[in-house]
Amino acid sequence: MAWDTARTQQLLLTAAVEEFAEHGPEGARIARIATRAGVNKERIYQYFGNKEQLFAAVLTAEMGKLAASVPLTPQHAEDLADYAGRCYDYHVANPHFTRLLAWEGLQRGAGPGFGSGEPLAAESERLAHYAEKVGAIAAAQRAEALTDELDPGRLMFAVIALVTSWIMLPQLTRLLFAPPNSPQPASDREAIMLLARKMTTRSS
Repeated sequence: MAWDTARTQQLLLTAAVEEFAEHGPEGARIARIATRAGVNKERIYQYFGNKEQLFAAVLTAEMGKLAASVPLTPQHAEDLADYAGRCYDYHVANPHFTRLLAWEGLQRGAGPGFGSGEPLAAESERLAHYAEKVGAIAAAQRAEALTDELDPGRLMFAVIALVTSWIMLPQLTRLLFAPPNSPQPASDREAIMLLARKMTTRSS
């Protein structure tokens, strides 16, 4: 029977998503990924190269899924509150993607006092991905549909941070929303949309 290369690659990518989400790019192990996938680890080197290249392939694939599920065109960007709500739905259903980004930020980021600032996995592909999003927001700002008090890159970052923090920091929601500070009946999604709308609405 012929070897199903596409199926094997998908098995490895699925296993790699789980491994990287649990352990981060530094803690992930090729042997565990191969075991999860039920595939000889030599196939990883054959199809993807090394662990860094596999992590890049994982991020590229996951980013593509998000972009396909929650597109951001200039028309979508005119209502960033709706976009934030749709992003929240996606991340709730796919929390591993937020974990991948969080691990990467801790281990590879360039923030003050953290990380090395080394090149990011799949950096050129991701730059192009986010350039499209920033461009959509810039177009919406030119159409006077969004605030222009922030540049489009920072506005996009603020929306992403608002959405992903809800998934990334569940311990804070548990502490902040504990009695007697329990939230009103409005859902987390509604709260995110309200905050995004207030944050992005153009001043009259």
